[in-house]
Amino acid sequence: MTSIATILNQNPLHSKIFKLSGKISSKINIPSYVVGGYVRDALLNRPTNDIDIMVEGDVIKFSNELAKSLNVKKVVEFPEFCTVLIPFSKINIQVASARKESYVEKSRKPEVKPCTIEEDLSRRDFTINAMAACLMKENYGEIYDPFSGIKDLQKKILLTPLDPDTTFKDDPLRILRGVRFTAQLNFKLTSFTEDSITKQKKGLEFISKERITEELIKILKTDKPSIAFYLLKKLDLFPLVFPEIDILGGVDIIDGKGHKDVFHHTLEVVDNAAKLSKKMEIRFAALVHDIAKPQTKKFYKDRGWTYYGHEELGQYIIKRAAKRMKISNQLRDYLMLLTKLHLRPIALAKEGVSDSAVRRVMIEAGEHIDDLMILCRADITTKNSRKVKEYISNFDRVEKMIQDVTLRDEMRNFKNPITGEMIMKEFDLKPSREIGEIKDQIKDAIIDGLIPNNFDDAFNFMIKIKNKKIKD
Repeated sequence: MTSIATILNQNPLHSKIFKLSGKISSKINIPSYVVGGYVRDALLNRPTNDIDIMVEGDVIKFSNELAKSLNVKKVVEFPEFCTVLIPFSKINIQVASARKESYVEKSRKPEVKPCTIEEDLSRRDFTINAMAACLMKENYGEIYDPFSGIKDLQKKILLTPLDPDTTFKDDPLRILRGVRFTAQLNFKLTSFTEDSITKQKKGLEFISKERITEELIKILKTDKPSIAFYLLKKLDLFPLVFPEIDILGGVDIIDGKGHKDVFHHTLEVVDNAAKLSKKMEIRFAALVHDIAKPQTKKFYKDRGWTYYGHEELGQYIIKRAAKRMKISNQLRDYLMLLTKLHLRPIALAKEGVSDSAVRRVMIEAGEHIDDLMILCRADITTKNSRKVKEYISNFDRVEKMIQDVTLRDEMRNFKNPITGEMIMKEFDLKPSREIGEIKDQIKDAIIDGLIPNNFDDAFNFMIKIKNKKIKD
């Protein structure tokens, strides 16, 4: 029997958890195993920091004993799902009793029942995740592999432990997990599995939007997200997952003039962003930066195809999609901002651009100015080496300008030195549009370099505005 005892002991902190689990198992007679992704990643020599432990017996009793041994004072219990979360150091330890879950048709909450270890493993998504390593002393590290997960790891294929129709019907989110694994692990779905996905994909309609969005984010965190996104397209899953991306594909030709396929371009940008940054948010911005191109696409005989205003309209499409997908307000606002501004650095790259123009973009982008520049670099997808060189040179020049401006005045996190309350007090005004106009005048004066970015100069400028208003 295959054993991963040596691997389980490589990380001192992980080893401590596993050894304590084994001792507790012997003490209270509740067998324990490390399961799922941890075993898979151990066999693939992939780093992981999430530990899933399965027990055959009372999960609450076992978890409280383990938490006590680890000096964890508070655990999070989910008795309806027979699971307990133990937050230990920087590790999330998920403890669950051997159980089977099933989703009633058109329901988003699973029915949970206790079962044997083999039944538990059988209801997992893929054979490579349907393995368990024993934590008891007498068989420490030995792998229980009833569905030949090790062989499938070697073949780099994704097979379900049971008939795929049963597996995907039981929890349709497994469809997206399978797609994600093709990018995350560089594994392949078998044609048999893909056929089942096509038959069972409607089940995704009954999965919570939060779980679907979470899988999309996990795809974006992979080294080459396009692998999974192309598969989503191939299996016609985008209409159920992110319809706004689905309609980006296709090329129209009028008078012999075509345009680039926006879907292919978008995935190139996503992969470029993945090479330039580990930050998921930038990759997400890459995915949506051209989201409004289908709605703004127009053909002119003299100019060909245009997408005027797509960066502005894109904000509103993202806002609507974010609400449906349960995306956080913080991430939504970030995506809207970078989409709105993604063309601006190109304009800045022109010779002779003023410092004030640079400051305006910096103020609008705020703390995300560096992310914006990464997105712009990722947006270079032309195959013309001369143009690539030109674009990169232009962006280098813009970043140098941003650095130069930053050295002279801090504009990244711009805050108007003068508040609305100060204006109301000084001018004896009530809340009105006029206050906003005065604040804008002060802001513009700072941006244009007429006054320094500090309170005293801004206040004196405000007094000048007041005196001018009196004279007028």
